[in-house]
Amino acid sequence: FKYDSVHGRFDGEITYTENTLVINGKTIKIFSERSPSDIPWGENDVTYVIDSTGVFTTIDKAQAHLEGGAKKVIITAPSADAPMFVMGVNEDKYTTDMDIISN
Repeated sequence: FKYDSVHGRFDGEITYTENTLVINGKTIKIFSERSPSDIPWGENDVTYVIDSTGVFTTIDKAQAHLEGGAKKVIITAPSADAPMFVMGVNEDKYTTDMDIISN
């Protein structure tokens, strides 16, 4: 994070512990579970999970994040069955009852 090939050097304070990343005093919890259902999203008041793994690209697989307590999942890869939205193209078709989407 401190050195980015696109954005350059981050002019701030970055530290870490075994389970956290601290950026300018803001602590971000880090998890390394194989199954998203084992990540305590609910215990950590997480509303949105952005899944960029490329592994959980169907509604059935992304459902594991909801089982862990997340409220909504945004898949960053194309999905075979999740509704897909592209900003500037069809975001007006999104409805709040959609818990798992692809973007």
